[in-house]
Amino acid sequence: MAKKSDVFVSKINEGYPSKGSLYLGAGIFDGETHKDASVSIPLSTLNRHGLIAGATGTGKTKTLQLLTESLSEAGVPVVLMDIKGDLSGLAEPGEENDKIKERTKALGIDWKPSSYPVEFLSLSKEPGVRLRATIAEFGPVLISRILELNDTQSSVVSLVFKYCDDLGLPILDTKDFKKALQYINDAGKEELEKEYGTVSSQSISIILRKLIELEGQGGEDFFGEPSFDVNDLTHSESKKGNVSVIRLTDIQTKPRLFSTFMLSLLTEIYASFPEEGDLEKPKLVLFIDEAHLVFDEASSDLLKQLETMVRLIRSKGVGIIFCTQSPTDLPKEILAQLGLKIQHALRAFTANDRKAIKTASENYPETEFYDTKEVITELGIGEAFITALSPKGTPTPLVRTLLAPPASRMGILNPDELDAKIKKSDLVKKYQTTLDRESAHEMLSKKMETIADETEAAEEESGEKKTKNKRTKEKEDSSFVEALSKNPLAREVGRTVAKEVTRGLLGMLGVTPKRGSKRKKTGLFGF
Repeated sequence: MAKKSDVFVSKINEGYPSKGSLYLGAGIFDGETHKDASVSIPLSTLNRHGLIAGATGTGKTKTLQLLTESLSEAGVPVVLMDIKGDLSGLAEPGEENDKIKERTKALGIDWKPSSYPVEFLSLSKEPGVRLRATIAEFGPVLISRILELNDTQSSVVSLVFKYCDDLGLPILDTKDFKKALQYINDAGKEELEKEYGTVSSQSISIILRKLIELEGQGGEDFFGEPSFDVNDLTHSESKKGNVSVIRLTDIQTKPRLFSTFMLSLLTEIYASFPEEGDLEKPKLVLFIDEAHLVFDEASSDLLKQLETMVRLIRSKGVGIIFCTQSPTDLPKEILAQLGLKIQHALRAFTANDRKAIKTASENYPETEFYDTKEVITELGIGEAFITALSPKGTPTPLVRTLLAPPASRMGILNPDELDAKIKKSDLVKKYQTTLDRESAHEMLSKKMETIADETEAAEEESGEKKTKNKRTKEKEDSSFVEALSKNPLAREVGRTVAKEVTRGLLGMLGVTPKRGSKRKKTGLFGF
């Protein structure tokens, strides 16, 4: 009767063929590492996406580094979202130490230090290749979802895009978008209503506030030109696949910008890459570290968009591997689409932790060799449960694996080393200068100035007419009085009226003029 350990080795070798695969390590059974139980991931199935999970300090980053190296060696370009800032060491060879010697001896493999072709990219103003996209490239639907707008507000955004498109007003950055919203709410309101219908001022105010929130998280720097060409992610200057490390150390407090960028990148890749079907190896693999940042702040609409993109993008030969602490950090709809699962240790400190462990263990294939729920809390540093998809598309056996050490530096580059790498980059030179060509902001500003000038001129002309009319009237009145004063008859009538008024007043007061006084007849009526 065959030993159980022999059965274990046989099943692992049968489930993990080495041809066309990436070596990750060797299987562990009954506390012993079996060198012959080689664990290798089929390259052809890495466009079916994956997950690297585990508690802090269990070795997730080193596993990510190991997978990146293996992909690069196979000529597959890789994109890394480096949120913790500890992946720059891929650009320099590692140094052998006692731990590496011990690990390679247990695995029965040779270890050689190696470096990899790395490009450093940035969403912010940190050194590196600047990543940008225009508002127009996102389009009204995606922008509305990112801003978490309702149907009415989304229709206003679509109307703004349509209006600007019809008039040839490019919406490139947030300044353009804000100016377009302000214009249709003020100077252009009447013009817009004639052609496109009524727009609520309240809806525009809400959209503007949401846009300002996005700017506060870094959107002002991200949106603009020149737009980054995703085809630059797949270029390589050697047989090794290029590794693009996107530096995101300042993004942890800006989850909206992170999810916006992620969706933008996936959408642009999907739109730009041709349909590939099943390939011997993927065209590109993206690693999203601290993946919970993508999903924690995402609206339900944004989550649906991400889910759809993850589902569709594999047909382009692109794989996505999420890295996070627990599988429960990912929506179940996305978790269900992940073929590769590398599970490092989970810790049971609270009731919620125990519930998460139970849920995680149920996500893996059943096995006769382990009590998954128990062993998942006992995994050592640099150990992980692994299951993947075979070339036939069926799950491989769940295996506790001792992982190989990375060949590159297991540490970060110092500032001088980082600057030296960045200065040598042709892509940095290509994207370092921000373009600010004439767009909707400048065009609508000029239009608003013209309208203001015309309004002011019309008001001035109207004011001059009023003044002229007033002066004409005053002149006419003055001429009439002057004419009366020159007429003798008019003067005599005026004096007579004055005397009669005076006499009437004196009579009311009881005063009577002296009868002996004689009046001279001077007037026409003999007074």
